[in-house]
Amino acid sequence: MSDAPLETLLRPFDQGLLPLPTATQRGLVLRARRHRLWRHLPAEALTLTQPFKPAADELQADGWQVADEQQALQDGPWDLILLLPPRGREEARALMARAVSALAPQGRLIVSVANNEGAKSVQTDLERLLGSVASDTKNKCRVLWTPPRERLNLDAETAAAWSAQSELRTQTQTGLWTRPGVFSWQHADPASNLLVAHLPTDLRGHAADLGAGTGHLSIELLQANPGIVSLDAYEAQQQALEPLQRNLQPLQRDTHIHWHDVESGLPSRYDVIVMNPPFHAISRDGRTDIGLRFIEVAAGALKPRGRLLMVANRHLPYEESIRRLFPRVAVLAEAQGFKVLHAWRE
Repeated sequence: MSDAPLETLLRPFDQGLLPLPTATQRGLVLRARRHRLWRHLPAEALTLTQPFKPAADELQADGWQVADEQQALQDGPWDLILLLPPRGREEARALMARAVSALAPQGRLIVSVANNEGAKSVQTDLERLLGSVASDTKNKCRVLWTPPRERLNLDAETAAAWSAQSELRTQTQTGLWTRPGVFSWQHADPASNLLVAHLPTDLRGHAADLGAGTGHLSIELLQANPGIVSLDAYEAQQQALEPLQRNLQPLQRDTHIHWHDVESGLPSRYDVIVMNPPFHAISRDGRTDIGLRFIEVAAGALKPRGRLLMVANRHLPYEESIRRLFPRVAVLAEAQGFKVLHAWRE
């Protein structure tokens, strides 16, 4: 299984540029992904974190315990922190600043990024935060590592500002709680807005929101449909769970939040499902298979007269799959490159 940034992350050890960590040193891997290379490090002293549920499930299937990221950073100091940064620059900056703060005096931070995922920007940010960092390139990736923390030229003001970027804030357009790393955290998503504008108002029973994010669809669905008696919000990004909880709580409705990989299936059956399915996972590469799997899971989880309402980019190949799985399909709207679909069984 190839993972170029991950394999490049360990290059300083492979090349003898840094000594391999020992079993007595505490190591933390932030945003770890499944790979055989973790077995080259002393497992008894290694802690892995991964807030994306599908990737966390893969690590657990391999026998690793996956720690909560926020708690792990608080549980320092760490002798070594390995980081595969997220795509969003604000989230990556916050994670790097917090990682440096969690290092032991002799501890080092090692970061690896694919060139087409922003390696140059990450190096620029690390140099701004810490002064200078060592670097090497391989596999169209860049690996960066710091001197021991006690020798860092840390910009404390920048570190504090970047660390604060991971905190909750309200989105200007929607007023919802959000944070960097959550889908559409800076602005209201136009696809979700289109679905909201065409939600029926006669929906009843038990509902689910697949890939709920900060809860925009869940909130609008419940407010427009008093006949819905409960809602399960499923979300794979752990960073979204706290803002999702805060946003749903004022509704005082029967809502339940699940950190869950929708692609693995759903544990319950529903009268109504809404979704704006993702088409990216960890990398920037488009993944139409995710949305197709969401449709399959929704079809299998709906009750005999259940209704699916979804929105997606118009060019994505979802409509054919929906028409294969549902006898009745209606296009409720097409605008701004998006399409709203309503599917049901009579």
